[in-house]
Amino acid sequence: MSGSGWTAHIRANIVLYGALAANLGIAVAKFVAAAITGSSSMLTEGFHSLVDSGNQLLLLYRQKQARRPADRAHPFGYGRELYFWAFVVAILIFAVGAGVSIYEGWTYVQAPEPLRDPTINYIVLGIALAMEGTSWLIAMRDFNRKRGAASWWQSVRRSKDPAGFIVLFEDSAALIGLLVAGIGIWASHHYADARIDGIASILIGLVLAFVAVMLAREAKGLLIGESADPALIERVWTAIERRAEIVAVNHVRTIHTAPDAVFVAISADFEDALTMGDGETLIGAIEAELKHAMPELTSIYIRPEKQRMAAATAVP
Repeated sequence: MSGSGWTAHIRANIVLYGALAANLGIAVAKFVAAAITGSSSMLTEGFHSLVDSGNQLLLLYRQKQARRPADRAHPFGYGRELYFWAFVVAILIFAVGAGVSIYEGWTYVQAPEPLRDPTINYIVLGIALAMEGTSWLIAMRDFNRKRGAASWWQSVRRSKDPAGFIVLFEDSAALIGLLVAGIGIWASHHYADARIDGIASILIGLVLAFVAVMLAREAKGLLIGESADPALIERVWTAIERRAEIVAVNHVRTIHTAPDAVFVAISADFEDALTMGDGETLIGAIEAELKHAMPELTSIYIRPEKQRMAAATAVP
């Protein structure tokens, strides 16, 4: 890849690279602090950052794989592979992140270690908060830029690019986890009860489990297949309907084959006076117009169909 290509690649994935850099550095610092102080919540946070780093590496690699061109085995390309790996990320967060955190916290509550000087824990947590906060701000700024006037939750539900909201969810969980860890360490020393540190680990695990379930829910919808944004469908419908040769548009059905690629199937009632040759010419003109106006429409299929026949196969 050329220098300009790398620059464009990094700019396009700045959210993932920012989160990866933050998590790798933080993971090392947390593990060192946990080894020195024996803190359960710091060890849990170390595993949390390590899982997040692995997830971001996985998404970066799979984004490249998802951009492979279509072939005979996959005529619509490999874009939906990214959705599969987004689901895998959710499973990893649940099984490794949440599972290890809850298990570590539970065993620590059963057999807590003697309390040690927590100073290094507070230093690492402060640095981690600054780095995770920066990563979260980058992710939130990118997310706000894309969501426009839609609400935060509507934008998550409508988003077809899992990388953006995965990083945002992970960073949000990381910030909550750091706060819980800090409170747990402080409370365990304030009340001279090391078990509180273990309870903090369990709470961090529950936060991760909640995030994993939310991510799995969104990734499942993308993996099964979701339609394009209603505004895009309306533009397609309007572009066809305004042609004099079209009596009626029966339906416009879409599905995302990648975050920036849409398959669209159109059923329209053509004028009876059109010859087969004229119909073919019209279909070609409509496809050219749609692809020019909406480049994300990578595959367009237009089916001439009488309105009364299309009504029998209408989607409720």
